[in-house]
Amino acid sequence: MLIKKRTLYLIVALMPLPLVSHAVTLPPIDGADLRPMIQTLASSCAPLPKSLDESAINLLTMFYERRQGQPAWSNEASTQALQQQMNQLADDGLQPTDYPLPSVPLNASVNLRDCADLLTSHAYLRALQDLRYGRLYSRQLEPLWRAPEVNMRPAAEVTILPIALANTEQPEHAFSAARPQLEQYQRLRVAYAAQRTQPLAQWQPIPGGPLLRPGAFDPRVPALRERLNAEGYTTGELAETANQFDPGTVSALQIFQSRHGLQDDGVLGPASINELNVSALTRRDQLRINLERLRWLAYDLEHAVVAINVAGAEVMIMQDGSEVWRSRTQVGRESRKTPLLVSRINRLTLNPTWTVPPTIWREDKLPAIRNDIGYLARHQMNVYDRQGNRLDPYSIDWSSPGGVMLRQEAGVNNPLGRVVLRFDNPFAVYLHDTPSQSLFNKSPRVFSSGCVRVEAIQTLLSKILDSDHYDTVQARIAKGRTSQYRLPESLPLVIAYWTAEVGDDGVLRYLPDMYGNDPALVRAQLTSQKPNLAGR
Repeated sequence: MLIKKRTLYLIVALMPLPLVSHAVTLPPIDGADLRPMIQTLASSCAPLPKSLDESAINLLTMFYERRQGQPAWSNEASTQALQQQMNQLADDGLQPTDYPLPSVPLNASVNLRDCADLLTSHAYLRALQDLRYGRLYSRQLEPLWRAPEVNMRPAAEVTILPIALANTEQPEHAFSAARPQLEQYQRLRVAYAAQRTQPLAQWQPIPGGPLLRPGAFDPRVPALRERLNAEGYTTGELAETANQFDPGTVSALQIFQSRHGLQDDGVLGPASINELNVSALTRRDQLRINLERLRWLAYDLEHAVVAINVAGAEVMIMQDGSEVWRSRTQVGRESRKTPLLVSRINRLTLNPTWTVPPTIWREDKLPAIRNDIGYLARHQMNVYDRQGNRLDPYSIDWSSPGGVMLRQEAGVNNPLGRVVLRFDNPFAVYLHDTPSQSLFNKSPRVFSSGCVRVEAIQTLLSKILDSDHYDTVQARIAKGRTSQYRLPESLPLVIAYWTAEVGDDGVLRYLPDMYGNDPALVRAQLTSQKPNLAGR
């Protein structure tokens, strides 16, 4: 009975309080060594948080090994500073209550003080780790294929442990060092911090209907104007007739469209209505989950030279984690998504031919050929057997063609354009030029079968190659012959997915969730009760 009462007292004493400011500074215990206690936590410090799993215990053990077992939190000022940093995690889209700190009463026993020190260190380490790598399991929610030659993110004992050990007296330095330094993360954090403390705006859904063009009259215009005004988009004079789609409202819609990844044509259509009807709460959630995404991606983006945001259908040149150039792309449609990956661009194909991939062959090309065999000649396509021998298309039974390949010859009409940027991946995708330049003016730009079509491919080449290599590539393209060109140095590539960002002008942009990934992340953030400590 005495043992049970003692355990109950310990449970009550270690219950976390909202603030640690009521805790007292207790003198350190002479000769204290907390390392043996880590191995008996389950019996000595019950109840333990669910987050204290095997991986967390290993990190906690390393933390105290480096400290020769000495307590880390006998100073009240450092504990209060730690609580302040926990509270500020809300600006990162993390929940401070996920990292509770135990409070130590004035008459605490030695055992209770030891337990409090260990559990405080666990919360400290866990918060730093979630801040650096993310709270959720990215592999389950938005897996990123990684080429074998690409470096893995350093483990927590390499990154988090030194930061944590050096800054127990000033935990604000530890949190600053653990927080991603990526510019995009820092800017989005500021935007989210500003929004999360503001009351949510309210607006009524705008009904569907026919396309509404500038100058037209429509009973939905007042609702549209009210919706745009709710977020401060409307400026200038409004029409005398309430139902007229006046220039001021058109201009406000164009600004909205440009900040939501839409074609800013000032026409109210289904895509614009969908984005206008997204609630303010959902938008706030969108910012929060994209902070989590950027924690997953920060290491790779900090080391990338070329980055693709699939949701925005854009390509960026990066330098030390900062964007130095951006252009439009076309990416895979919903049924043929562009895969998310990290690899290295290592070679170019100049004046490429195009061997039709199996899915496109089966679903697109074969039906077209069956309908009209003249399709082959019009598109400069030839048929080959598996050994590479050219076949007469009129000798083939197209109802059952067997093992044949379709290849489009190099030229201005080739769907790969004049150059392909290749990188190792199991999806048979690559970056490439395209003759379909008019599609870059559309939005969303989801037209490919998984590959990434780059609008300004020549400018991209000029930015990733020095002048000598660039001139060589241009000379070989001009000759018109298909050839391979290996880059002098492979370039880190990231193809990822994020649906909110802040430009260097401070403007917040929301991007359409083309693949419907956002809701799963929102649900995971709301329901997750365990830390992402393993398999990061």
